[in-house]
Amino acid sequence: MTLKSLSFDQIPSWVSLKCSPSSRKAPQIQPGHVANVHLVSLSKQGKLREVDEFLKHMDEAGISVSPRSYKTLFETCGRLQALSDGKSIHDHLRRTVKEPTGLLDNYVLRMYCDCGSLVDARKVFEEMLERNVVSWVIIMSAYAEEGILDEAIRLFSRMQGSVTEIRSSPSIYITLLRPLTKFSFLELGKQIHSHVIRNGLGSNALVGTAIANMYAKCGWLEGAELVFDRMPEKNAVAWTGMMVGYTQAEKLDNALGLFVKMVNQGIEMDEFVFSIILKVCGGLEDLNVGRQIHGCSVKLGLDSDVSVGTPLVDFYVKFGNFTSACRAFERISEPNDVSWSCIISGNCQIGEFEESVKIFKNLKSKGVVLNSFIYTSIFQACAALSDLNLGAQAHADAIKRGLVNVYGESAMITMYSRCGRLDYAYRAFASLDRPDTVAWTAIICGYACHGNATEALSFFNRMQDCGVRPNAVTFIGVLTACSHSGLVREGKQYLDSMRGEYGVVPTVDHYDCVVDIYSRAGLLEEALELIKSMPFEPDVMSWKSLLGGCWTHQNPELGKIAAKNLLQLEPDDTATYIVMFNLYASCGKWEEAAHFRRMMAERNLRKEIGCSWVTVKGRLHRFTVGDRHHPLAEQIYSTLRELTTSYENADNALLTDEDVWCGLPERKEQLLDHSERLAIAFGLISTPSNAPILVFKNLRACKDCHDFAKQVSRVTGREIVVRDSNRFHHFRLGECSCNDYW
Repeated sequence: MTLKSLSFDQIPSWVSLKCSPSSRKAPQIQPGHVANVHLVSLSKQGKLREVDEFLKHMDEAGISVSPRSYKTLFETCGRLQALSDGKSIHDHLRRTVKEPTGLLDNYVLRMYCDCGSLVDARKVFEEMLERNVVSWVIIMSAYAEEGILDEAIRLFSRMQGSVTEIRSSPSIYITLLRPLTKFSFLELGKQIHSHVIRNGLGSNALVGTAIANMYAKCGWLEGAELVFDRMPEKNAVAWTGMMVGYTQAEKLDNALGLFVKMVNQGIEMDEFVFSIILKVCGGLEDLNVGRQIHGCSVKLGLDSDVSVGTPLVDFYVKFGNFTSACRAFERISEPNDVSWSCIISGNCQIGEFEESVKIFKNLKSKGVVLNSFIYTSIFQACAALSDLNLGAQAHADAIKRGLVNVYGESAMITMYSRCGRLDYAYRAFASLDRPDTVAWTAIICGYACHGNATEALSFFNRMQDCGVRPNAVTFIGVLTACSHSGLVREGKQYLDSMRGEYGVVPTVDHYDCVVDIYSRAGLLEEALELIKSMPFEPDVMSWKSLLGGCWTHQNPELGKIAAKNLLQLEPDDTATYIVMFNLYASCGKWEEAAHFRRMMAERNLRKEIGCSWVTVKGRLHRFTVGDRHHPLAEQIYSTLRELTTSYENADNALLTDEDVWCGLPERKEQLLDHSERLAIAFGLISTPSNAPILVFKNLRACKDCHDFAKQVSRVTGREIVVRDSNRFHHFRLGECSCNDYW
C-alpha cells in the first residue's frame, strides 16, 4: 500500500487510545494526555454529543479524565446552559472519582448555577466535603442574581461561623451588594456596609466602589457621595457608578460636573463613561457639550467602539442632526443591533421611510441579528408608506423571532389601520392581554381615522373601565372622531373635561381639533371665537380648520380673515390660494378669485404633485396626475371615459390641488387625469370583481373625485376604500362612510 492510498479521515478519533508497540523512541508523554487534549478540544467547540461518546471510549481504554478537562467540560455546559449534558458529566465524575477535590466540586457547583438549577446546585453544595470561600461566593451569587436575597443573606450568616478567610475576601461583599438596586434594599445595604467596616475592608477600592454604586442605585445619593469622597483610590467604575446614580435621580448637571472632574484630574476613561455622559447630554439637550465629548472620544480612539458609537448616533438623532449621526455610525467598527436600530429610527424621524425599509431588507438578507425596536421602526415606516405587504411580512417575522414588544404591538395596530386594514388592527389589539395607554390610543385613533366615531368612543369608554388612563394623544383621537362625525356637543365636553377629570393638560392641538369640529358643523363664529380665546397663539392648523369650514359653508368674509392669518404664517402654501380662489369663484366674485390665482402665478408656487397608488398581487402601482406611462394606460383611460359623466360649465369649475399641476386645461378632460381616478380605474381592470379596491393618495381628495368614487361603487357594486391626507373614505353602493361630512 502506498502512502497516497492511506485515508486518515477514516480512522476513528479514538484509535489513538489503543496502545501499540513502537520501535521508535517517542518523547515521554503522560498517559492519556492526547485523549484529554482531544476531549478539551471537543468541549470548546461545543460538541457535547461527541464528548459523551468520547468519554465512553476513554472509560473502555481505562484513561481517566483530568481535572483541567472536567473544568472545561463544566464551563461549556454552563455557558451553553446544557443542564442534561452537565448532569451526565457530573455522573461520570462521581463514578470515576471516589473523593473529588473541593476544586472539582466548585466546577460542578458553578455549572449548575450557570444552568439556573439552584436545586441541583444546593444539593452539591450541601454534600461538599470541603467548602472554601469560592464555594460560598458561587452559591450566594446564584441566589442573589435570582433575587432570592433572603437565602443569600442566610448563607452569608452561616458562612461566618465556618470560613476564617472572610476578612480577606472582598468578593463575598461584592456578590451581596451587586443585586441591591432598589430603595427597599437600602437598609440591608447599610448593614452589609457596616459589616465591611467591622472586618477591616472599608478601604478596599473594589468593595468601596460596590458600596457607592449600591447606594446610588438605591437612590441614597448622599451616602454614595460620602463613600465616594472617602475612597483613597477611585477607578473608572466608581466614577461611572456615581454618574449613573445622578442620571437615575435626574441630576444631570451633577453627572456632567463629575465628568468634568474626571477630565481635569486625568482619570483614565473607558467606553462606559462616554456611554453614560452622552445620554446625560441628550437629557440636558446640550448639543455643544455633546460635540465636545464626541471630540474627546475621538482623541482617545474610543468612538469606533460600539459602546460609544451607538450612544453618539442616538445623541445626534435626538437633535435631528442626521448627517452627524451617519458619520458617527460609519465610524463604528462592528455595529450591533442597537446601532442599526438607532440609524433606522433616525431615518424614520426625518421622513426617510424608504431608506429605513432598504436598510431593514439588507440586514435581513445578511442574517444580521435584529431586535424588537428595529421591527417597531419598520412598522412605523410601513404605516407611513402604506406598505401593507411588507408590514404583514415584518409582523410575521417578528412573531417568529419573538421580537414584538409593547411598543411594537401598538405600532402594529397603527400600521394596519393606516394601511386600510382596520380588521387586522382590531385583531392585533384583541390579541393583547393587557393593552396599555399607547395600545388603547392606537386603536382609538385607528377607528377615528376611518370615520367610525361610535367604535372609537366605545373603545375610549372601555379603556377607562379597564383602569387605563388616557394621555394627550388619546384625546387627539377622541376629538378627531367627534370632528369626522359632527359630534359638536361631545367634542366640547371632552375638551372641558381633560384637565379636571383626567389630569391631562390641553395643548393647542386639542383646541385645533375643537375648532375643526365647529368649522365642519358650520359654527364658524364659534370657531373664530375659540381661536381668539384659547390660551395659545393660534397656529397654522387653527386657521386651516376655520378656512376649510368657510369653504364648505360658503363664508368668504370669515374665509378672508382665516386666509390673511394663514398667509402670514405660511405665505407659500398653495392650499390657501386654491381654497380662496374656489370660495370667491363659487360666490361669483371673479375679481377676488382672479387675485389669488394671479398671486400664485406671480410667486411661481407649486404644490406637491398629486399622487395615488394601489397594490395588486404584491406590486405597487403609482400614478401621478396626468400619468400616461403605465403599460395599461390606454385601458385605464378608456375605462374612465366609460364611467365619467360629462361636466357642464367646465370653464367655470373650481380648482383642486391636482389642477394646479395640470396647467389648468379644459376641466372635462382634466378630471380624467386626477391620480385618484387613474388608480381606481386600474384597480377595476386588475383585481377580481369581488375584491375591494384600496387606494392611497398623498393629497386631500377633491369633491369631484369623491363623487366619482361614489358613482363607481354604485355602478360596479365594488367596494372602494380611499385614504387621502386627512382620513379614510369607504365607498359602498354609492355612499361614503363620511356621509359627505369631510
